[in-house]
Amino acid sequence: STQISFQENEIKLLTAEIERLKNFGCLGVSPSLEGLRDENAKLKYRLNFLKKSLQEERSKSTKSMININSCLQEIFGAAIQAAYPDLENPPLVVTPSQQPKFGDYQCNSAMGISQILLKTREQKVSPREIAEKIVKSIPANECIEKVEIAGPGFINVHLKKDFVSKQLSSLLINGVQPPAIGKRKKVVVDFSSPNIAKEMHVGHLRSTIIGESMCRLFEFVGYDVLRLNHLGDWGTQFGMLIAHLQDKFPDYLNVSPPIGDLQAFYKESKQRFDTEEEFKKRAYQCVVLLQSKNPDFIKAWNLICDVSRREFQKIYNCLDITIIERGESFYHEMMKDIVKEFEDKGFVQVDDGRKVVFVPGFPVPLTIMKSDGGYTYDTSDLAALKHRLCEEKGDILIYVVDSGQSVHLQTVFAAGQMIGWYDPKVTRVAHAAFGVVLGEDKKKFKTRSGDTVRLIDLLEEGLKRAMDKLKDKERDKVLTPEELKAAQTSVAFGCIKYADLSHNRLNDYVFSFDKMLDDRGNTAAYLLYAFTRIRAIARLANIDEQMLQKAAREEVLVLDHEKEWKLGKCILRFPEILQKILEDLLLHTLCDYLYELATTFTEFYDSCYCVEKDRQTGQIVKVNMWRLLLCEATATVMAKGFDVLGIKPVQRM
Repeated sequence: STQISFQENEIKLLTAEIERLKNFGCLGVSPSLEGLRDENAKLKYRLNFLKKSLQEERSKSTKSMININSCLQEIFGAAIQAAYPDLENPPLVVTPSQQPKFGDYQCNSAMGISQILLKTREQKVSPREIAEKIVKSIPANECIEKVEIAGPGFINVHLKKDFVSKQLSSLLINGVQPPAIGKRKKVVVDFSSPNIAKEMHVGHLRSTIIGESMCRLFEFVGYDVLRLNHLGDWGTQFGMLIAHLQDKFPDYLNVSPPIGDLQAFYKESKQRFDTEEEFKKRAYQCVVLLQSKNPDFIKAWNLICDVSRREFQKIYNCLDITIIERGESFYHEMMKDIVKEFEDKGFVQVDDGRKVVFVPGFPVPLTIMKSDGGYTYDTSDLAALKHRLCEEKGDILIYVVDSGQSVHLQTVFAAGQMIGWYDPKVTRVAHAAFGVVLGEDKKKFKTRSGDTVRLIDLLEEGLKRAMDKLKDKERDKVLTPEELKAAQTSVAFGCIKYADLSHNRLNDYVFSFDKMLDDRGNTAAYLLYAFTRIRAIARLANIDEQMLQKAAREEVLVLDHEKEWKLGKCILRFPEILQKILEDLLLHTLCDYLYELATTFTEFYDSCYCVEKDRQTGQIVKVNMWRLLLCEATATVMAKGFDVLGIKPVQRM
């Protein structure tokens, strides 16, 4: 809005300047006035450019969903600036009201300003007096109906009904558009990252689900997102795997080895490595030959990697994950340059033959070269960080890695900062940490025999339980086989994802199929069912999509009933929720919001007739179209919320 008003003012000034030149008699009259003609041509060009730019800004502005909280912050920010022009960085606190009697939003800045005036100027001014001064300075705007000062200095804000109604109409006409968030940025997200030759287990579930959802959110708001799978595909373990491959499948160069169970293959090779001295020596030789890029050993390495890739892809297909493989091997050639760069800048110390880097504020140094000349995880992580910053030109780097890696990653980030690869004021490098998955006994999630739970087994169990649940509800009697299958996968994978995403990622969470498949409370099962019910309302009233679109353009959304008003405001909080998650990367906020939206809709639906029927015949006697539009707006926002979470709803369940 600031950009638009700036351009509008410049257009007015340029138009006035062209008129002045016209009046001066200088527009294309005499060759001797070439300079003025050039000046006029420049002005006209600038004017046309600005008009086009303004149209684009207006188009973006009208289509973007307005973040009402941000609008109110701008308004109150201007009011505080006008009331207290000498105050530097005054607190700006605007939040949705928890109770209708306190209005729709509250500005609670007066208390903070009172404290600042007392501390910095020794002025004792009551918060209420400050609130009155702020209220008098509120600029003209399109969204505030009235404000009231309550208690010690809370400013209660009541929104204009027609403003909310227009925003809902815009949502229905344009669809759910992302909020305007400024310049397009490049985001690199590192997530999932299993190890080659080891199966994906329940520990990989969180990184995969959380990372995918973050990518979807960044993509929705218009950022350029690079989704990276930092596979563990390099290192000493490949020596023992290749040595075992040579023994078990000596013809591997000509005939593709039938490795069905790579996990068992890994265990066999590990056992030999631990117990057979001769095999161990040969494994180390294989590592050297692999790292020197011997073609036969590269082929063996690729064969092993391909078996793992196929297994990983089955899981990614189930969970609808899109990701680009860029494992540790990708950065191998860059590592010697990383060591040299740290050496050249005087950051390297030698400790017992190892080359280490001490980073101020971190007790454990990074080992960038082992005493035998080999590289470490520290070296590959530094190489990956530099590549993402300097080659990929990432503006935002997100590492979705478990909390146990926190100190290591913070040390790597600090080393990158220390050597000058990035400035944290310009580039955001963040560790989106997460806790572990627990069993119902509150211990690390394991099988009965104490093994780690394979992720593929978990997903298959989810499918089985989802089908059992649907049959318990006798859905198999009303849905076609195709609809039943779609509902099964939607519920199974939706519930597994939602159970993870609905918990604060920083905490551990208890994995329970019974809880996640419960169709009561804040679960995917409840939300998916609520969504299909909302979508069915218009369908059962014989109102199709075209009729809804026509009504959206012609009908005014009446919000006279308190439950209509509550639902309308709740729908429009969607951009605020997304903005918050972009800042703190906590996706459970979106889950909480979708649950609140679904329960607010239920309150509305129980109190406000959308379709009125004759009690005797059951015939439809009246369709309250504005209420059907509220149903449609709710479903549209829920669908986009599901999309960000990676959940696929179905039309019939």
